[in-house]
Amino acid sequence: MTALEFDGIAFDPTGVGRDYAATDVRSDGTESASAANPIAEIRAGVVAAHRAALSAQAAMQWAVWRRAGARAGQPELPDSTGVPRPVAMPPALENNGTGMTDGGRRVAAREGAFKPLARSERTRLDRAALAALARGEVADVFGVSYRRAGVESAVRLAARGPLVLTEVTDVELYGGAGNGRVVAYFDGDTAAAATQAAELFALYTGMPLCLSGSTLSTGVVGAPVVTSGTVELVVEALDLVPRPFVRARAEFRDAAALEVTVMVVEAAGADVGPGGAVRGPLLNEFHMAHLARGDQGIAMGPEFDAYTGVRATRLPTGGLLLVDRVLTFDGARGQLDSASYTTEYDSPADSWYYADTANESMPHFVYMETSLQAALLMGYYAGPTLTQPGTTLSLRNLGGTATVLRQVDLRDRTIVQSSRLLSTTILPGSSLQTFDYTLSVDGAPFYRGETMFGYFSDEALANQTGLDAGRFAPTWLARHPEARTRVIDVAARRADPAAHLCARRTLALIDRVEVVDGGGEHGAGYLRSLREIDPSDWFFARHFHLDPVIPGSLGVESVIHAVQEWMIDTGFASDMADPAFRIPADIAFGWRYRGQFLPTDGTVELEAHIKSVRREPGRVTVTVDGSLWKPGLRIYELVDLAIELVDRKARP
Repeated sequence: MTALEFDGIAFDPTGVGRDYAATDVRSDGTESASAANPIAEIRAGVVAAHRAALSAQAAMQWAVWRRAGARAGQPELPDSTGVPRPVAMPPALENNGTGMTDGGRRVAAREGAFKPLARSERTRLDRAALAALARGEVADVFGVSYRRAGVESAVRLAARGPLVLTEVTDVELYGGAGNGRVVAYFDGDTAAAATQAAELFALYTGMPLCLSGSTLSTGVVGAPVVTSGTVELVVEALDLVPRPFVRARAEFRDAAALEVTVMVVEAAGADVGPGGAVRGPLLNEFHMAHLARGDQGIAMGPEFDAYTGVRATRLPTGGLLLVDRVLTFDGARGQLDSASYTTEYDSPADSWYYADTANESMPHFVYMETSLQAALLMGYYAGPTLTQPGTTLSLRNLGGTATVLRQVDLRDRTIVQSSRLLSTTILPGSSLQTFDYTLSVDGAPFYRGETMFGYFSDEALANQTGLDAGRFAPTWLARHPEARTRVIDVAARRADPAAHLCARRTLALIDRVEVVDGGGEHGAGYLRSLREIDPSDWFFARHFHLDPVIPGSLGVESVIHAVQEWMIDTGFASDMADPAFRIPADIAFGWRYRGQFLPTDGTVELEAHIKSVRREPGRVTVTVDGSLWKPGLRIYELVDLAIELVDRKARP
């Protein structure tokens, strides 16, 4: 049995008789369904063997969402309450990456912080640089990343009046309360000083790059005066939805504070939809933000207008939105049998996940999330949900396989992904799509996989049966109550600031691990961990807007953390001068999901069976099989999940 085969009970999709035949749309180049094609197997298995729906669970998650204060409907305007309700997160922390500097020190972005569309190392500007920005020479001042093919630059600093800023002494991308800060000298009207400082920050974050030919619209609240001195601008909110904007408070030494808003606006009558916002790329960061939590008509075209403000298929938001641009698309709306496309994701070194992971570089869940989001994106764009108007469809990943081809440090790299839509199967109340994908940097592939997604109606996913046809499947430890366990106190180790190789803060996914030495299905060791679900956990607000579930990739990441803690506790790092965790190359990992973790599910229980421990000079590689349970139901299965611990100072 491959990792992608389905072994659940049979179902008929929405109460249609057994003679119903699914509409199977395939590309000409794909193989027929057979045991040799795991994606074909999972597609055939789901069509033939899955009966479930979301109605009762959807009601519960709506209730939780309402209690949390979220609101459905049109995206909020920046002059009302600004960006969607923030999630309480730990403060930004120092990072050894090459991110932006605040006050001379490097910092990591907190999860959910605004991700700039361009980056500059420049944090001070003299009068000549400010004058150049007033002439529209943004790339000349901030660097080449502020110049994009297909983007007509029409923005100017101080376009509507005289330039009153005389010097900028500091631009901090994550300064102030974490959203940004500008300190500058000025001579003139305080309203103009506040406006120009906010305009400068909007330019600094690259906001105009997502709307070609755009200009800046500004507004100030307060009583301005004419004076000179220092303005300190603290950014309170910034976002790309509904249009890119910065909202900030400007403080002056000898004048009243002012509230200022700057918005990036397209030219009158300009198209901002797919292919219209910028010449060349079909979609950019602006469309991704709208697809995650804004206007789906803007993101995907007018055919998707009905999905705005309601529960529908979306990308994750905040720090879990891990795809930036669609460069090419060889396909068409309504063509569901095949398509190929190229996407990009920029992975800044100051990204929150680099600061919070125990890995040397990118954590495993980001590999999964960025590749799956990019693969799925244009399958959704092709329009499988449009075949069932009026039906609420929720997106869920069902399984896949993926392999790291080579190890590469992805900090400050742009990941280019080539994806193919291989097939679409339309069922009443649901549809299934299969994809394959290859990720590259600098033209060289480093990660490859294939996956399957389903779009499910409330009726089609009402009763989850999990991986075991609805039968109760106890953990290995429950089946072996006589086994002697010991406990690794992960929370205590994490509380020690000096503890190395420990996931922290946002990625603190487990607190303790029970170990049975020599236990498990392979007799090489067994790990179990139980975690309570808090409905206010940060990821529910990110994944997805109006449809909160735990990302499957974070379930995988939790198992990885358990194995990492076991490796440290076992002493594999004790003889290493400079140990580091990596994702090993050339080991294919497979996963199957047959359910979801909701905010109301109570607990997540995981187990891992040590399958192999391979020791080489300066290197230990551990491979495990694992499962995850919601109460009473096993819903995730992981096969050949591998973790590598290396000594970076070992001789090659």
